[in-house]
Amino acid sequence: MFQMFNNIPAVTKNLLIVNILFYFASILLSKGEIDLFNTLGAHYIGTPLFEPYQIITHFFMHAPDFFHILFNMLMLVMFGSHLERIWGAKRFFVFYIASAIGAFALYNGIGVFQIMELKSKLIQNGYNIAELNDNLMNNRLSNITLLTADSNQLISDYYVKIRVPMLGASGAIFGIMAAFAYLFPNTELMLLFPPIPIKAKFLIGGYFALEVFLSLKETAGDNIAHLAHVGGAIVGFILVFIWNRNKKTFY
Repeated sequence: MFQMFNNIPAVTKNLLIVNILFYFASILLSKGEIDLFNTLGAHYIGTPLFEPYQIITHFFMHAPDFFHILFNMLMLVMFGSHLERIWGAKRFFVFYIASAIGAFALYNGIGVFQIMELKSKLIQNGYNIAELNDNLMNNRLSNITLLTADSNQLISDYYVKIRVPMLGASGAIFGIMAAFAYLFPNTELMLLFPPIPIKAKFLIGGYFALEVFLSLKETAGDNIAHLAHVGGAIVGFILVFIWNRNKKTFY
């Protein structure tokens, strides 16, 4: 086991360690007065809880759901190790950060636009946004009067947008997966259920198509940032396409 860990390239190994440390720290510390999920997760730009450092810190944070970090770290080690060995540590690190920030940019950009629309509707319904923000941020929900028939849904949607942060390395991971599928499209990967081999271009391409579909379809209770996955994959694909544009060999 230790030999396998030692065989992981340096940047991939360090990213794995940092993500795991952040995961356990966020769970342990958030049981007290500190809420690292809200502090280090990425909130939408322009909302009360946004801080510039969250652009970086959010992709080291993961939801308490163990399978969230398990999937991301498995993909990081499985595909990231391979890419780092090909590119070297510096290029792989740049690629990882760029994919993660690309995920943030797409997710946040569209989210900010949606918040602007919600604000406009709330103002039309007679709400003062500064006063509404103050009540929502301090959980004084009893102070909010429902002025119109659709006020409850609008306020609920707005509350989620300004309070729920984006967490996880998934954007960077989707960038890594997109790069692997581009460079090694015919490499066969083994599914777990059912246990059949499938080429990387079909498995990862299909997964990307599913994420695009889910990002366009709003489903109640779905708290996965599908747009971040799409953004990371797009940036990852663009980068590897530029870096590999003069090469014609694929595996």
